[in-house]
Amino acid sequence: MADAVDPAGGPGADAVSDFRPSHVVPAGGLPAWEAPDPERPTVPLDPYLPVLVVDRLGDWGQVLCSNGWSAWVDGRLLVSVPPAPPAAGRPMGTADDPGPLLARAEQELGRYRRAVADLAAGTSDGEMFARRTEGLRFGLVAAGGALWVFDAGQERWLYCDGARLSPYAAATTPSAREQGGGADGGEPPAGTPSPPREGVAPSSAGAAAGHEPTRL
Repeated sequence: MADAVDPAGGPGADAVSDFRPSHVVPAGGLPAWEAPDPERPTVPLDPYLPVLVVDRLGDWGQVLCSNGWSAWVDGRLLVSVPPAPPAAGRPMGTADDPGPLLARAEQELGRYRRAVADLAAGTSDGEMFARRTEGLRFGLVAAGGALWVFDAGQERWLYCDGARLSPYAAATTPSAREQGGGADGGEPPAGTPSPPREGVAPSSAGAAAGHEPTRL
């Protein structure tokens, strides 16, 4: 690994040619480590610093800066660089409006409910049920006024306070355990609403505490 230098410093001899960042450090900055080990901290990353994710280990992500400096961070908290904007001429919409996602989830739920009803009534069989439900991906978890909705197009959960949507990411300590099967490497701090994974409901205690500012 390169010597520990200011990751936000100007490019030096080890500068990466044709550097194309894949992510940006969130507004609060990020602590960094020399290795995927909490006992080996190094220089933290500045807010909005562009980085390239070159490796992942569970929750950890190894990032490379434009000057050649690299470190390990909590990869879940990085903000992805968005793809190219849609072609001109398409109608504009409000990105944080929950209406479109809720309407889509309602349509998908209705499609699933009709398939279940036909299967129960004997008007379709298991093979037809599988065909009719193929590709269905939706998720809604409500706890009082708090709502988590799954955006299948962006592969992420969003939090809704009733008026707007905001991306939701975990804020627990990074874990080197492989993600999958519902294990997310640790319990969130007390009072923090747990971000639901697909098919996993958030805790009601977290919902009652409210939604802290989003960190990706």
